[in-house]
Amino acid sequence: MLVNTKEILTKAQQEQYAVAAFNVYNLETAQAAIQASEREGTPVIIALGERYFPTVDVEGFSAMVKAMAEKAKIPVALHLDHAYEKESIIRAIRAGFTSVMYDGSKYNLEQNIHFTKEIVEIAHMAGVSVEAEIGSVARGAFSDEEEGDGTLTDPQSAKAFVAETNVDFLAAAIGTVHGMYKGEPKIDLALLERIREAVGIPLVLHGGSGTPEDVLEKAIKLGICKVNVNTEVSIAAVSYLEKYAENNQMAHLSTIMAEMQQAMEPVMTKFIRLLSKK
Repeated sequence: MLVNTKEILTKAQQEQYAVAAFNVYNLETAQAAIQASEREGTPVIIALGERYFPTVDVEGFSAMVKAMAEKAKIPVALHLDHAYEKESIIRAIRAGFTSVMYDGSKYNLEQNIHFTKEIVEIAHMAGVSVEAEIGSVARGAFSDEEEGDGTLTDPQSAKAFVAETNVDFLAAAIGTVHGMYKGEPKIDLALLERIREAVGIPLVLHGGSGTPEDVLEKAIKLGICKVNVNTEVSIAAVSYLEKYAENNQMAHLSTIMAEMQQAMEPVMTKFIRLLSKK
């Protein structure tokens, strides 16, 4: 069933677990995420980034995910990830996304509040929940995200931001990176605890890939309710394709895509199980 993302995260916050938000780009990645989650009996968030709009038909993609969600036995949310343009957010809302992320992290606090508040007003009128970001997540290896400056979230700024914007959930920058880490991860869990004390809404961790499992488990206990996962899934798919190409075998595209989907599902299952521990 297709549900509002806020519904999923409110329950996760109450019961102290987290839900995976898998970045997807096509049929196979969406199917892998939903099927892996169904086997584990957990909700799932299907996330499409604004950066994929040039290659993914947003309305067609939304219709596809909604059709799969209607048949699923678990709650499925459809989320717009890292959107910078109001037009993209309005397009996603009209297409039936159940949450959107407005990323105003490149602006100063006052500007971020101003722009985010406008997005929240638009989205809430349509019954769509909103994620926003204070601070900035840096880009690691194998990522296709925009470069962030790595500024960590200030708890008091987060408190003011949430009060002013009425945003539904907040991405906390605590030292994780988009992609894989270059060197030892330096993740500030003490900062996360202060952010949780400052705001009462569900918190989001961007950069789940490569983050040590014990760190993820501690972060969930400290208020993280949604973990974004992209790069590890991409690496699993591309690794499968590289190994296939090395064999120089000619196979039908349908077989290759089906096997690529199977290669992604174990990675997704790993995160689902880790995040849903109670």
